[in-house]
Amino acid sequence: MKYLIVVAHPDDEVLGAGGTIASLVQKGHSVDLAILCAAARARAHRPDDDSLNADLETSSRLLGIGKILRGDFPNIEMNTVPHLRLVQFVEKAIQESEPDVVITHHPTDSNDDHCQTSHACQVGIRLFQRRPELKPVNELWFMEIASSTEWSVDSSTSRFHPNLFVELGAEALDLKLKAISTYRGVMRPYPHPRSEESLRGIAAWRGSQSGLHYAEAFECVFRRIIP
Repeated sequence: MKYLIVVAHPDDEVLGAGGTIASLVQKGHSVDLAILCAAARARAHRPDDDSLNADLETSSRLLGIGKILRGDFPNIEMNTVPHLRLVQFVEKAIQESEPDVVITHHPTDSNDDHCQTSHACQVGIRLFQRRPELKPVNELWFMEIASSTEWSVDSSTSRFHPNLFVELGAEALDLKLKAISTYRGVMRPYPHPRSEESLRGIAAWRGSQSGLHYAEAFECVFRRIIP
């Protein structure tokens, strides 16, 4: 199967689905990546352009990611971009990748760029309805991003409720941690959510919820075909 991870910023793909990406690639599946704010210019502790791009390439090689599709939308200002432009970027990524499954942010993350990305994906996966000659997307999953998804404090919204758990072996979890560590300035000391101890703890917690040793959790919100 083919998977497309659509994220707002470099490193989101690892935090949300790094272990899943490694596991899928190990099993022979194909995983591509689309990043709307690839430059992440407003990020604190951000390295220079060449270093950030090198970190992305190194991390992607570790996980086995195929294509990397980069957008240049403004970091932490995606709400100022016409929604149509975001949707068109996602649609183009879907046409280039031809995924069976799209994985993206939960729409109530505390980071607004994540929310904008999620909303664009929710529209973009319907492209096949207007373009029947294109391969349809069969599933849409929301993922959780440590330090963002758990900070969804608006009780009037539907928060992240996982209903799909992907088992991670020790090797896949180690690859996730190695991949996120390649991004300079991202990891923090414990007890920050983006620490090695916390990320291992989340994988253990999600595993215990689903009868597994380690897992990453997702919310499957759309499925056309039951395997």
